[in-house]
Amino acid sequence: MTKEILEYLSAITDEEKQILKEHEEIKKENYSSTREFVVDNRKLLSKGRLIEIRPHTRFAYFPKHRHNYVEMVYMCQGSTTHIINGEEEITLNEGDLLFLNQHAIHEIMPAASTDLAVNFIILPEFFDRSLAMIEQDNVLRHFLISALTGETSGVDFLFFKAKDILPVENLIENMLWTLIEKKTHTNTLVSVTMGLLLMNLSTFSEIPDSGDDYEHVLVFKVLKYIESNYKSGTLSEISEDLNLPDYTVSRLLKKYTGQNFKELLKQQKLQQAVYLLNNSSLSIDSIIENLGYNNSSFFYRNFKEKYGVSPKLFRQKNE
Repeated sequence: MTKEILEYLSAITDEEKQILKEHEEIKKENYSSTREFVVDNRKLLSKGRLIEIRPHTRFAYFPKHRHNYVEMVYMCQGSTTHIINGEEEITLNEGDLLFLNQHAIHEIMPAASTDLAVNFIILPEFFDRSLAMIEQDNVLRHFLISALTGETSGVDFLFFKAKDILPVENLIENMLWTLIEKKTHTNTLVSVTMGLLLMNLSTFSEIPDSGDDYEHVLVFKVLKYIESNYKSGTLSEISEDLNLPDYTVSRLLKKYTGQNFKELLKQQKLQQAVYLLNNSSLSIDSIIENLGYNNSSFFYRNFKEKYGVSPKLFRQKNE
């Protein structure tokens, strides 16, 4: 990270000065206009902007909240501790990345002056270009589609240990520099850079796999399997790959996502249908075949039940 960027993030903000001077807590009214603490993008984004950055506020506990946007947290220096959905504790160290969708309940422990994190405030529609750059069978794509559609996907956050992955470090630094300098064509530059970042994360990073995260990792692997095998995947196949009985995998899915394997498979097929309707010229019959449906009327019924319109009308409304 360049000296200039670290200096930008190190500067004590007016909010932080007030916290230090008055020993105050985070003022919710600075972030939200509702009784429920939902951090509002309209409080943080300039009009017409799809993405913005702000240094993470230090010196105070940030209470439980949600966002009405996608948040990406990058740890430039030091560390911060995050609690997600009231139970998942994650410590971000230098180089780590955390993505949070609109459904995640997020709280953050107080950070010291040398703990420098940057928050990317991102509207879902910003990812349109980036999404088209990601491979079809990719866990990041699953996360982003759920963010774009506002659906609950079972994956409220993604955590990447990205330190020393040189392309990731370079791409994030490029985005930070572009957003700080506010040069012309910022949206296009940052959108393409984000797509490259997501491609590199999916290629070079690893899913955390510690004993404490065992169940979460298993569910993550099942979701990734569903993304790659939505056309013909089965519970018995992934259970055999994980060396676990079907009922154990089913119990874990229900515990962490609220849905069973069949429901998640159907959801993935419908999300893939939405992607193809919006990003390809394939006929609806070809899309149905691509998704692995043997019964087209079953697909039409599921789609209309989920989105309230036929696939044809859905495509026309989003053209």
